[in-house]
Amino acid sequence: MRLTLKIWRQANASAKGSMHTYEIDGISPEESFLEMLDELNEQLTAKGEDPVAFDSDCREGICGMCGLMISGQAHGPEVTTTCQLHMRSFNDGDTITVEPWRADAFPVVKDLVVDRSAFDRIIQSGGFISANTGSAPEAHSTPVPKPKADRAFDAATCIGCGACVAACPNASGMLFMGAKITHLGELPQGQAERGSRVRAMVATHDGEGFGGCTNIGECAAACPKEIPLDVISQLNNDLRNSGKYLR
Repeated sequence: MRLTLKIWRQANASAKGSMHTYEIDGISPEESFLEMLDELNEQLTAKGEDPVAFDSDCREGICGMCGLMISGQAHGPEVTTTCQLHMRSFNDGDTITVEPWRADAFPVVKDLVVDRSAFDRIIQSGGFISANTGSAPEAHSTPVPKPKADRAFDAATCIGCGACVAACPNASGMLFMGAKITHLGELPQGQAERGSRVRAMVATHDGEGFGGCTNIGECAAACPKEIPLDVISQLNNDLRNSGKYLR
């Protein structure tokens, strides 16, 4: 495959960025998108040019580090992570635009790399439970109804990649936060801090510069783990009832 790549290049957080055009040939349809970028970087390095900076770690769709805007879509044309997107999703001769996540809360570090530590600070503010240390409790000592266990598990599959924020016109992180709230709020162990958790996480979310949710639904459509939109409803319900949970 022969492709034209239009890639955002930005030397550092304070530098002015711009789109650069690259031609690349000999790409196999079976390669992943990141492997294609690896080939491009090998060519740039061989010519003495600065390779394109982008994030990746596991390259197995687990860690969420690899997020990119590809031709205007978070993670590209398939509902999956960027590392699991393969070049067979494109056609020979295509022009592909590659940009970093676009959100005030995700400032660009270099090229396609953004700082997503705002997600970490949301989790630090309340995305946890407090439990006594020591020997592990008996597995059946706290029964959890299967529907609640299943919903908690589904919400816990969120990998924090940021696609929901990048896809949202408001750059809202409500789907991410809703997944964390739902995960812990469905379990007995999460009840003690349910009210304080949602208040703290929402306050941190807003303070980090994320936008508000207007129920457009692009977040759930772009989510590679298919987190359902109704976790935002649960978040809003928990916030509305947070005073009751605190009593």
